Amino acid sequence: MQITFNCIAGLPGQPETSASVSGEVITVDGVAYDLSAVPADGYAEPEGEHPFTGRIERIGGELHLSLRWTYDTSTAEAHQPSATPVLAVTEGEVPDPITRKPAPQPEPQEA
Repeated sequence: MQITFNCIAGLPGQPETSASVSGEVITVDGVAYDLSAVPADGYAEPEGEHPFTGRIERIGGELHLSLRWTYDTSTAEAHQPSATPVLAVTEGEVPDPITRKPAPQPEPQEA
């Protein structure tokens, strides 16, 4: 599955997006979307409430989709890369495409 991310800064307190892939099912924020009905070398236009932006296509047997990805600005770098991230995910958790701030380092303990 080729996933293009449309990254959006969330409102304070809004949960971040999480997703996983299992075969032709993508689960986004706990909701499973079965994409097996997308025809060979065809496309589907998602309807109703969903996390996709644009059509879902099957190109050469592989699903291609754009996913709205909400992130928390308190843990993300202020400037995200200008290029739209694209990742191939065949199984498991979808990697976070956001550039994160470095984790705070603990203060050294005085002896």
